[in-house]
Amino acid sequence: MAGISSKHIFRADHVGSFVRPGRLIEAARAHRAGTLSADDFREIQDQCIAEIAAFQDAIGMPSITDGEFRRAVWSGSVINALEGMGVRDEGTLSFKNTDGAVFMPPSPYAEAKLRRRGTIVADDYRYLRSLGPKGLPKVTLASPPVLHFFLGDASFDKSAYPDRDAYFNHLAAIYRDEIADLAEAGCTYVQLDDTALPCNCDAAARAAIQSRGEDADALTDAYIGLINDALAARPDTMTIGLHMCRGNLKGMWMGEGSYEPIADALFNQLNVDTFFLEYDTERAGDFAPLRHLPKGKLAVLGLISAKTPELEDKSRIKARIDAAARHVPLEQLALSPQCGFSSGGGSGQVVDQTDTRRKLDLVVEIAEEVWGSL
Repeated sequence: MAGISSKHIFRADHVGSFVRPGRLIEAARAHRAGTLSADDFREIQDQCIAEIAAFQDAIGMPSITDGEFRRAVWSGSVINALEGMGVRDEGTLSFKNTDGAVFMPPSPYAEAKLRRRGTIVADDYRYLRSLGPKGLPKVTLASPPVLHFFLGDASFDKSAYPDRDAYFNHLAAIYRDEIADLAEAGCTYVQLDDTALPCNCDAAARAAIQSRGEDADALTDAYIGLINDALAARPDTMTIGLHMCRGNLKGMWMGEGSYEPIADALFNQLNVDTFFLEYDTERAGDFAPLRHLPKGKLAVLGLISAKTPELEDKSRIKARIDAAARHVPLEQLALSPQCGFSSGGGSGQVVDQTDTRRKLDLVVEIAEEVWGSL
């Protein structure tokens, strides 16, 4: 469509994770306990991924993921693939619900110089593609700033990396290698899941950053540079999406606040094609920051909530799309859930597969009515 330079333009899309089937959860526990072999565990993963791919195709989703079924949590594919990467039980923001803070999740920490053990998600992509889905296979992985934001410059051991520049330069090189592997495998749609930039809109987080001796706005610029460096060699045929996540775990969240503190730099300096933006609650602020979105880029409005099984009202969602279109042309907008349906994996999820289908059916239905084509 005129004015959009994105390689893949989907008016209905989704963020990627799905609630794990019970047998997959049980298989993961058995594998950790040593009672299920790696080969048998992988066979169960393969079966569950084939089923979730067929589920997405049946809904008519233009993009298809593996549900993130090979990882325990959304960031696990990166953290577990990097030798030298661990976690620390401290951070910048806690998960919270309407009653207040609940717990602080562990934060990534480079305890030694990092090295890819193998591919991060390229092998996962190859299996998904081998299934021959009708929709376009898409891979998701944590964005490189996630490996810094929550601990700041305490996120890397100084014996491994003397300063932030050295750490970021190496992170970018690791991601460039992964992008090259994905390109070689034929992947043309990559989604980076980023909690760093959107959480850098949160007033409490920005105050915490200042208290640890860093500058929040300078971090925004540094993270944009890091991502651009990581993507510097991506092929022209590869679409890059950035999912802006304020934290999502079984109905809880971490950050809040308007995109305004980062919007101008984010939309105009970051070399990605598509922005997945959380807009399911008032915690995300209004649509005014979308005025900074330049021609040629797509904003996917995350208006459908993955945090509740309650199905949204179609007329209200359409009204919100109209409100967003007062700040940016409708042709530069699309629709999705605000996050994946199972970012944390395991039991205790707030939605099930029936809820997921109802919500994704609604996304497809609204997108067809608003834009006329997916």
